[in-house]
Amino acid sequence: MSTLDLSPAPGAARLRRMVVAHAYVEVRLLLRNGEQLVLALALPLLVLVAGDSTGGLLDLGPGRRIDVLAPGVLALAVLSTSFTSLAIATGFERRYGVLKRLGATPLPRHGLLAGKVLAVLVVEALQVLVVGAVAMALGWAPVGGVVAVLGGTLLVLLGTAAFGALGLAMAGSLRAEATLALANLVYVLLLVAGAVVVPLGRYPEAVQPLVALLPSGALAQGLRDLSAGAGLPWAACLVLVGWAAAGTGLAARTFRWE
Repeated sequence: MSTLDLSPAPGAARLRRMVVAHAYVEVRLLLRNGEQLVLALALPLLVLVAGDSTGGLLDLGPGRRIDVLAPGVLALAVLSTSFTSLAIATGFERRYGVLKRLGATPLPRHGLLAGKVLAVLVVEALQVLVVGAVAMALGWAPVGGVVAVLGGTLLVLLGTAAFGALGLAMAGSLRAEATLALANLVYVLLLVAGAVVVPLGRYPEAVQPLVALLPSGALAQGLRDLSAGAGLPWAACLVLVGWAAAGTGLAARTFRWE
C-alpha cells in the first residue's frame, strides 16, 4: 500500500497570488480606517452634494452645476486615494518598520508596490461607482458613449499613476509626520486652486495655462471634456504622463524603505 507523503514542502507562492493577497490586506486595512474612508468617500460626496445645492456661493460658469461638479469630484476621489491616502499610509508603514519587515518576506519589493497599486485601483473603482451613482441621482447625464467610458478609464489610470508616483516619492523621502502634513496640505490646495471643483475656464486667463499643467487640472478638466462629448483630451493625457514619469523617476531615486 502507498503511504501519504506528509513531508513539508516549503516555498513561496506564485508572485501573482502574493500580490493579490497583499492587495486584499491593503484594501481591508483602508476600509477599516475611518479617517481614510472620510477622505476617500465622505469628503468627495460632501463636495458633490454641497456644491450642487449651494448655487449662489460658488461660480461654476454656464451650464448645469452637476455636469461641472461630477467629473471634478471623480478627479478628487482619485487624488484622495492615489496620493493622499497612499502617501500617509506608506509614510507611517515606513516609520513603524512595516516596509522593512515586508521586505524580508518572499514578496519582492516590486510585488509589494504592485499590491499597493492594485489596492488603490480597487478602492478607486468603488469610489467611481458610488460617486457616479450619487451624481446621476442628482441629474448628471454624461454623453460620449463608449469613447467617454474608455477615455475616462484611461484618464483615471494615468491620474492614478501620476498621483501615486508623487505620493510614494513623498512618503519614501520625508518623515511620516511631514508626509501627513504635506499630503493634506497639497490635497487642500489642489481642491481649492487646482481646477478640481471650479472649472479651468473660470480662472483668470493669465493662470489658466499653469493650472492646466497641474495633474489635478489635467485630470478634472479632461474628465469634464469627455463627459461633455468633446472626445479624448490628448493634451491632458500628455500632462499626466509627464507627471507620472517625473514622479516615478523621483521615487526611484529617493525612496527609502526604512
